[in-house]
Amino acid sequence: MLMSDLNVIRLSPEVEEALKAKRAVVALESTVIAHGLPRPQNLETARRLEQIVRAEGATPATIAILGGKFCVGLDNAQLEQIATSGDVKKISCRDLPVAAARNWDGATTVASTTWIAERAGINVFATGGIGGVHRGALPDVSADLPELARAVRLVVVCSGAKSVLDLPATREWLETYGVTVVGYGCDELPAFYARASGLPVDARADTPEEAGAIARAQFDLGKEGALLVCVPVPEASEVPAGVLDETLAAALAEAEREGVGGRELTPFLLSRMSQQSGGATLRANIALLENNARVAAQIAKAVIGQ
Repeated sequence: MLMSDLNVIRLSPEVEEALKAKRAVVALESTVIAHGLPRPQNLETARRLEQIVRAEGATPATIAILGGKFCVGLDNAQLEQIATSGDVKKISCRDLPVAAARNWDGATTVASTTWIAERAGINVFATGGIGGVHRGALPDVSADLPELARAVRLVVVCSGAKSVLDLPATREWLETYGVTVVGYGCDELPAFYARASGLPVDARADTPEEAGAIARAQFDLGKEGALLVCVPVPEASEVPAGVLDETLAAALAEAEREGVGGRELTPFLLSRMSQQSGGATLRANIALLENNARVAAQIAKAVIGQ
């Protein structure tokens, strides 16, 4: 049974019509709106991502939780609520039953957006960077990874894992759990703010049609695991390695001093890096989000043969 058959989901009329007509739909997460970007750039970016998807001929489906309902496709008022309300919780997969039972308002992470999008019948999801294996001796693994490994019939377009993570360990995790990683116009796994990591991808695709063909083959095989299509940040917006190393080291030291950890660590580090880089990492984040939305819409059309 698709999640759209259940009472907890709310498809917007635009998304419902597109899915019924078998047109291209691109899911978008909402944690980046509520917790990932500062105001007012968060709302501006959310609207811009939807505009980009529409301009490419696909239907945007921003996903969030409002009053305990899993909303797939938001209107302007709902987008503004997610971006400006101070009472929007960060919702991962473990939080979904509590959010539904207690009528929470929440922004969905990569993991929970993946879970909802798949059950709503959406095949392509665009985000910025996925979670991964955290740095340090403690084996701290983002919920994004197991959810990506469990998903079926889903393409996730991203710019690799966030730069603050242990990228080699994250790449090894993806390999171990059979998540196919495709480099979009690249032979190395992108590193979010940086275009390359020195880590290999499983295959390269240079066009939406090539990526779409791999996706259709994976769907036909019934293979478990999302297809991860990794797109480098646009070259003009890449953050120089020296700036990244310096700002990350300072942010990690500050997090340790203040005892920041768990689900709060990544947004804390990204925020501090933006401040310390003079906004360079924020500009890169927005640029890659926009580029990924564009590529995802093109791939979504290729997957269905439009």
